[in-house]
This record gives sequence, structure tokens and C-alpha cells, in this order.
Amino acid sequence: MPKTNSRVPEIIGKYEAELVQEWLREQLAGSRGDLIKEGELREQCKEFVALFRAAATSNTLDDVDAPAWEPLRDMLTSLTRSRTQQGFAPSEIATFVFSFKQPLFTRLRKEVGQDGTLFDEIWAATKLLDKLGLFTTEVFQRSREEVINRQQEEMLELSTPVVKLWDGILALPMIGTLDSARTQVVMETLLQKIVETGSEIAIIDITGVPTVDTLVAQHLIKTVTAARLMGADCIISGIRPQIAQTIVHLGVDLKDIITKASLADAFALALRRLGLKVVRPHEKA
Repeated sequence: MPKTNSRVPEIIGKYEAELVQEWLREQLAGSRGDLIKEGELREQCKEFVALFRAAATSNTLDDVDAPAWEPLRDMLTSLTRSRTQQGFAPSEIATFVFSFKQPLFTRLRKEVGQDGTLFDEIWAATKLLDKLGLFTTEVFQRSREEVINRQQEEMLELSTPVVKLWDGILALPMIGTLDSARTQVVMETLLQKIVETGSEIAIIDITGVPTVDTLVAQHLIKTVTAARLMGADCIISGIRPQIAQTIVHLGVDLKDIITKASLADAFALALRRLGLKVVRPHEKA
């Protein structure tokens, strides 16, 4: 049941400035001065205490998920994400909330220590601060997952570069597993480059693709089809003996797609298709 007679809001309102100062002093004793400045920490403490006081007046001290606590949850979300990017560990972020216990409990003891309600007040405040501290660890995990996902997307884009080998000839060397998400990135990158360069031939090199199954083959066919719709022919290179046997065994139909064993062979074919020829200096063109 929500608490209706807690003196926590009253005590915080009465000693708000003192609580901020004592809490700040407590944190500065073991703070990461290399990651956060005193001025920034002071502002965070002031904002937390003000939002804490406002939410505590709602008589929902046992429910930090209540609407009244939303502004404080938002503040902790922003603080956690910021500190995650600054390099703080999860325990250091949670300590921001947990360290508020000491100054708050000191004031509680002085104010209510003689009326027999100290234990109830301390227990309510402890549970509340523990929940808020754990909330920051949950936000930290979500923030880290967002960072990891963003880095994976960036690495995915970097791992599918489109190289201009010659005027009219593009090459897309692929390394690693080809799944649906990566196929979409590959297709978009290749088609964009075809539009930008006006290339007539695109070489998709799968030398670095460890295995080719039915799904991978279908992804390749989709990419080739999309490139053709943009007016470019595709050559798939890097067809090793094992991959050739696998494709035959799977019954995948690549008869309409030109394939070559190596990127060099594919490049030579592309040059011939454009009416070009590479000769040594002493040879006649």
C-alpha cells in the first residue's frame, strides 16, 4: 500500500540545500574526477534531490513505476546514458543513487529518532533508493545494447565496401556470413554506387564467404537481380570447388549468372566486355 504519512518529503524539503551539499561531499570523496567535473556533479545532485522531493509528495514511496516518478526516471535515464558514454562502470552509476542514503538517513535520525518511527522511515527510504539504483543498472544495460547494436551496424557498413576497379567496373568483396540484414545493406550500397558511377558491370567476390547454403545463394540472386534492374550486369567471383559442389548439391539455379573462380578472372572478363584489354608495354595493343 502507498505510504500516506512518511516524513521523507517534509525532511527533504526542509533540508534540501544541506542534503545536496552533504551528498556532493560524499560523492567527491570517491568520485571519478577524470570523468566528471564537480560543477556537473553538483547540478546532477540538485536536479535529483528536487525531482525526488516532488515525486515523494505523491505518497507513492513504494512504487517508483508510478507516474509521479516519471520525471526522476527520465533524469536517471539521461544520466545513465551520459555516464555510460563517459566510461563509468554500472556499479559507479548505481552508486550515484545509493550514496544519497547517508545524508538522508542522517537527517531522518535527527528528525524522527525520538518518536519510534525511525525504522519504518529508514526501511522505506532504503527500498526506494535501492530500486532507483537498480533502475540505473537496467538503463545502463539498455544503453550498452544500443551502443553495441549501433557499432554492429557501422561495422556491417564498413565490411561491405564497393570498390571502383575501372571506369564502368565495380567490385564488392564480401567477407563473413551473408544473412538477410547484411544482404539488404549490400544491395543498397551496391545499387547506390551503380547510380553514382554509372557502372555497367559489378563483380561480387565471395572468396571471403566461408559457406554458401540455399539462403546465401538466394541472397546473391536477389542482389544480382536488383543490380540488373539498375542496368548493370553482375559477375560472381570466388567460386571455389567446395562452393561449386555445394551449389550443385543444393540444386540452386545460377545458370543465368556469370561466375568465375577468382576476382582476377572476373576483372579480366569485365574488361573484355567493355572492349578493353590490358597489355604489357612491349606488346602491341
